[in-house]
Amino acid sequence: MSNMLVKRGIAVSPGVAIGRAVLFGAENFKVQRHYTSKAEIDAEIGRFHAALDAVCADIEENQRVATERLGSDLGAIFGAHLLMARSPELVGEIERLIRVETNTPERACDIVLNKYAKLFSDLGSRYHAERAQDIYDLKNRLLRQLLGKRRQELSDLAESVIILAHNLTPSETANLKKEFVLGFATEVGGPTSHTAILAGALELPAVVGVGDFLSEVNNGDIVIIDGDRGEVIVNPVESVIAERREAQKKSDANYAALEVDRTAEPITADGERIQLLGNIEFPTETEHCLERGADGIGLYRTEFLYLGRDVEPTEEDHYQAYCRVIDDLGGRECVIRTLDLGADKVPTSNGMFAEVPNPALGLRSIRLSLQYIEGFKTQLRAILRAAAKAPPGSVKIMFPLISSLYEFRQAKMVVRDVMDDLEEAGVPFQREMPLGMMVEVPSAAILADHFATEVDFFSIGTNDLIQYTLAVDRGDPAVSSLYRTGDPAILRMIRMVVDAAEKSDRKVPVTVCGQMSSDPKFLPLLIGLGIRRISVTPHSIPELKAVIRRLTIPKSKDIATHSEWLGLSRGVDNYLQGELFKICPQVGH
Repeated sequence: MSNMLVKRGIAVSPGVAIGRAVLFGAENFKVQRHYTSKAEIDAEIGRFHAALDAVCADIEENQRVATERLGSDLGAIFGAHLLMARSPELVGEIERLIRVETNTPERACDIVLNKYAKLFSDLGSRYHAERAQDIYDLKNRLLRQLLGKRRQELSDLAESVIILAHNLTPSETANLKKEFVLGFATEVGGPTSHTAILAGALELPAVVGVGDFLSEVNNGDIVIIDGDRGEVIVNPVESVIAERREAQKKSDANYAALEVDRTAEPITADGERIQLLGNIEFPTETEHCLERGADGIGLYRTEFLYLGRDVEPTEEDHYQAYCRVIDDLGGRECVIRTLDLGADKVPTSNGMFAEVPNPALGLRSIRLSLQYIEGFKTQLRAILRAAAKAPPGSVKIMFPLISSLYEFRQAKMVVRDVMDDLEEAGVPFQREMPLGMMVEVPSAAILADHFATEVDFFSIGTNDLIQYTLAVDRGDPAVSSLYRTGDPAILRMIRMVVDAAEKSDRKVPVTVCGQMSSDPKFLPLLIGLGIRRISVTPHSIPELKAVIRRLTIPKSKDIATHSEWLGLSRGVDNYLQGELFKICPQVGH
């Protein structure tokens, strides 16, 4: 076993998971066994040599064709590959792992060739980096031969594993089977990436933004994913495994103690009621929210209907999904956000996806819906029909990424058109439908006083608001350090929205539904800024409720005032963490 490796990234979903690694990426082969019996060693070595002979024959044919067509100089490239494949040192080391350590040929090839590739990569030059890629290519050729060209798919998992990947798309993350996936880590990604949000929804320990590390890990290695500390530990020693298991037991016990108060009202120590709602990705999460004492659903993301599909969901698909949540809520509030995807994520009629040069600034969210009216109407019809099963006003429609009054008015007009169509067709629907908007671009916050005369409610989506205000791609590790939730500009924008809503004749309700609201250290700040409604990940509800019940409004206002005075986001973060520990030590530890 190699030396223990500790890598640090961004903790995005709490908990600790320990298990064997499966590397998921461009070339993921299905290695079903990692070790062999001593009785099978000679047969396994024979299988390795048969695969090696087949790979070498293929390389020799490539060399012959390249020499005939392109000349001997380019043909010599394959000659170098052949020498590498037949290297006595390399072959001998693979044989030793099979014979002495009883590894399967697949695992032995994985370990040895990854090691040599890393040695070349660490030399730093472009030439040696190219040689490292040659070694990876040889490894993949051998694995294809040994495994009959079977590739690992996440849907193939049949045992509990840790998933390690360069990245996971939202679709791949949404399709993870909780019964087989203990946790995951990715080389890229940020705290508010869609993959991170989905990890929280699935309640899988997860760390993202770890940086390059997959070349240092082999399929089958023991790995710890620590979603509390943001650590990935490869081949941990027994003492570390025992320590992390003990830490997880204490964390579980602490969380269980907080969950005991699930029926307690989220009322501050001086009697102010805070509405505590849940964010959900999937209908099944409604139960998790209610179990933990949520007042309802403040953000029902509907994109899950599109994940992992080659065709668009039908009106009936939408309707059944919304009905399930509305039925489970039993009359409680449910805010359904219309589709928040980019054109690059929505399949066209032929199952293809559009190529978009800059998805964050392109045709996405409400822009996409208003351009693709029929798809927008399909979703709205389903929402209006499903809402007929609930008390008037309890189901609400929220439009994402509104940047101008014109967009909101357009969206509102489409809703009215759909209502007229349903009425004409004699289809039951809910006409008393509150219409609100996400505040997640600077223009919406700046013009909040104008919007307040027309909307029924605001919901501040801090994930995108931070991204667009600070011009930081929330999923780019190269600039992730610049993505600062406590930045003074963000605090000022939140206060602007709250003030505009409060001064309006209609006293427009304001909710914060981004990841900021799920972080306990920001809760006193938000309440101090005037927020009385927050919508959060289900797992964070017990912790937030505990903080609310130990907090007073004057203290919250002092914290908000001091945070705004500090002026630097790093100072704000440190100050809020210290205040959280004073208010609720078991959460702020």
